[in-house]
Amino acid sequence: MSRIAYVNGRYVPHTDATVSVEDRGFQFADGIYEVISIYNGHYVDEIPHLDRWDRSLAALSLPPAMPRVAMRQAMARMIRRNRVRDGILYMQLTRGTARRDAPFPTRSTRPSFVMTARNQNLPAVAQVEAGGSLLSVPEIRWKRCDVKSVALLPNVLAKQKAREHGASEALFVRDEDGIVTEGGSTNAFMVSAEGTLVTHPTGNAILGGITRDRVLQLARASGLTVEERPFTLEEAKSAREVFITSTTMAVMPIVQIDNAVIANGQSGSNSLNLHRLYHEFCTAEGI
Repeated sequence: MSRIAYVNGRYVPHTDATVSVEDRGFQFADGIYEVISIYNGHYVDEIPHLDRWDRSLAALSLPPAMPRVAMRQAMARMIRRNRVRDGILYMQLTRGTARRDAPFPTRSTRPSFVMTARNQNLPAVAQVEAGGSLLSVPEIRWKRCDVKSVALLPNVLAKQKAREHGASEALFVRDEDGIVTEGGSTNAFMVSAEGTLVTHPTGNAILGGITRDRVLQLARASGLTVEERPFTLEEAKSAREVFITSTTMAVMPIVQIDNAVIANGQSGSNSLNLHRLYHEFCTAEGI
């Protein structure tokens, strides 16, 4: 837990960090968030995360809390004040406080902007080598999953169901055609029998993950053939390899989906190699 939180221009003890009961994020989930990884004292892909933040703001017609230069300065202070070496920075902005009414407030409101930071390690090597498991769940989310909105109830329910079934993560699957979209808080990949790395293309159906994009870049640079196309749950279950990516999990191999064991039930060589390449990228200077 952060020792210090940022709330609308003030740095306060985490236990004293509050927003109004009429904040539109609290009442309507009218807001966005972003999570940036901190590795060995520096951000991982800071600018791509901030670019996605700006895209989410624009999609919901949310005003920025401050210019980017000022926001980056506040972010840096948060990291220093919380002494985060390896961990995450969490940022959230809502439309602010107004009388409860679904349409945008008619009077100008100041957006609510909060940040927290905490130490948190990426999964240990032993956990990566052992691999994780997925539970398929129906895709019941709205049609703008590309927006990093705080309206995450379907994700919460999916991830809770996965936990109750002993799985590492949920995997959203469309009922009408069996297409895998993404995980509860991750992007999903598979390696086909031919050795092609496949993942769902970006668009409204998935959140374009920053780690996803970086892993695709690393995969192409390593010589892997990459296809960004929809794939089915059955394809994933019969794939040579499956793995998921996210800011907090990096590259996590998957050895089981539902009751189906993936290939030989061990973390695949491509998955482990991409995990290594991503780790090397994170340790590089000046990223």
